[in-house]
Amino acid sequence: MNQILASLEKLVVKLRQKKQQATNLRKQSERQLQQLRSLERRSSSGLHSIDRKIESEKEDVTDVSGVLNQKTSQLESIERLIASANERLNSEKESLTNFEQELEFAKNPEEEQNAKFRINTIQDHIQELESEIKIREKMAKKITDEVAQINDVKSKISTKIQKQAKSKPSLREKMSASRKAAEKLTKDLEKKTKAEAAAAKALEKASSTLQAILAKKRKLSKLKAAKKASKKKSKAPAKKASKKKSKAPAKKASKKKSKAPAKKASKKKSKAPAKKASKKKSKAPAKKASKKKSKAPAKKASKKKSKSRK
Repeated sequence: MNQILASLEKLVVKLRQKKQQATNLRKQSERQLQQLRSLERRSSSGLHSIDRKIESEKEDVTDVSGVLNQKTSQLESIERLIASANERLNSEKESLTNFEQELEFAKNPEEEQNAKFRINTIQDHIQELESEIKIREKMAKKITDEVAQINDVKSKISTKIQKQAKSKPSLREKMSASRKAAEKLTKDLEKKTKAEAAAAKALEKASSTLQAILAKKRKLSKLKAAKKASKKKSKAPAKKASKKKSKAPAKKASKKKSKAPAKKASKKKSKAPAKKASKKKSKAPAKKASKKKSKAPAKKASKKKSKSRK
């Protein structure tokens, strides 16, 4: 029984260790699987985020392109106006030269007056054209700067789109690799979970067997203790009876010995020798009574012994 218990206890300890190892391996696989799934989610989220950013930036590029087209068309229009004003200015300058010559070669005051009037008019027109050209040129310069800035913005957005588009393949590879690894680890986790369940089942079976044997052992020890107690109880009355047997005759004998000489001495002193016959008569019944008394306890003791044996 003790050998079986010892072997079972060792087996339970080994099975507990085995279950603990299986549990640790299962938890480790679960953590790895969580990490892989988290990486897959991050990669997928990163891809979606990049797609959203690219779409948003493409919209920005579209908006910027619209503004750029608008500014470019404005610039082209202003440049055309400047070119037209320059042409008119050159024409007016030529007219001014002609009228100045007419003024120089005027033959009469009327021609001179007409030439001066035309010269003044052309000069005013030239000033207006020059002022207009200056304003248009300032506007053209401003719009040109704006177009350059818009082109820079557009270029930066396009560069971002290209970079983000380049990062997509690496994220796709990460997502694909983590997905494959997660699938493989899921199968491994299933095996480890089954191994843990088998170890737990074996441990439960061994523990229940051990508990049953321990319960049986406790029951047997209780039965042994009960048997010992019953034996002690059965021996106790027998000892008491033997003690009573041994003590009762001894006490009576001592009493007889102590009483008999005293009585004889007193009788010898007080009574005459003639009374010996009467003493013999009186002693005979006394002896019979003492014999009856000594036999009575013996019979009672023998009866008690027989009862206890039964």
